Amino acid sequence: MTTKSVPRQAVLIVNAHSRKGQKLFDDARQKLEAAGVELLAAHAVRNPDRLAATVRDAVKSDAPMIIIGGGDGSMSGTVDEFVGSQCVFAVLPLGTANSFARTLGVPLDLDSAIAVIANGQRRRIDLGMIDGDYFVNAASIGLSPMIGETVPHKLKRYLGRIGYLAWAVRCFVGLRPFRLIIDDGSGERRMWATEVRILNGRFHGGVELTEDAGVDSGEIIIQAVTGRSLFKLVLDWYAKFFRLRSRDAHAEDFCGREFLLDTRPHHRISIDGEVLATTPVKVKVAASAIDVVVPMTDGPAVP
Repeated sequence: MTTKSVPRQAVLIVNAHSRKGQKLFDDARQKLEAAGVELLAAHAVRNPDRLAATVRDAVKSDAPMIIIGGGDGSMSGTVDEFVGSQCVFAVLPLGTANSFARTLGVPLDLDSAIAVIANGQRRRIDLGMIDGDYFVNAASIGLSPMIGETVPHKLKRYLGRIGYLAWAVRCFVGLRPFRLIIDDGSGERRMWATEVRILNGRFHGGVELTEDAGVDSGEIIIQAVTGRSLFKLVLDWYAKFFRLRSRDAHAEDFCGREFLLDTRPHHRISIDGEVLATTPVKVKVAASAIDVVVPMTDGPAVP
């Protein structure tokens, strides 16, 4: 089988506010050029609010590929600019959990990630949508929004996943179960839940939550940790983190193309690490939305 080749010209845009962005920007630029990627421009964006506009300008300039350096929030916050364009999205994982990179199979160390960009292949993938806003990997109701709204940036920046986990334990004390309402168009389901994940990819928080979510499946998964027991939520994360046989025993999955999602009381939603929405929302899949760069797997690439 042949695959479509990755462009040899690109614009590099790094979120310098991300955990490793400022530190690795110069290294990334030099190593990309050494690997044979011609950089038409390179931007270290220190104000995250300017990241999407910088990407938008690069897309409008007809850049064949844009390399986004940052975490999952940086990817999700800029991916809207690629939809409807011919520009290829390349991932340089510089964040805390890097769940989207894990889903795509992109290595997390700088040299290996650059090797994928220089020698990988293009793949057409789906995106998730929440009320018209595209996201790359996963959204969550429950503990993640509590963490996202309160975690000190320096804790994530300097301690990474360890700091994130420590803050999660602190937020867990204030977590309460809620009523979840899911409507897939054919009927409504109501249940108690302690956490809900909306999955386009397999990973969330750097942990594989499902083997069934595929970025080119044409469907999206709603995964609910059901019941009122917070201990059950702890068991669910523990089993998934250590990939135990019981990792699917504590949650229920709903798979489809579109859902209406609501909670009682209404809850905030964390989208790829950024708290951006509140229930009720419409959740759907945007099938075959963008081209991304992934590791080479089958056969030679063609122009």
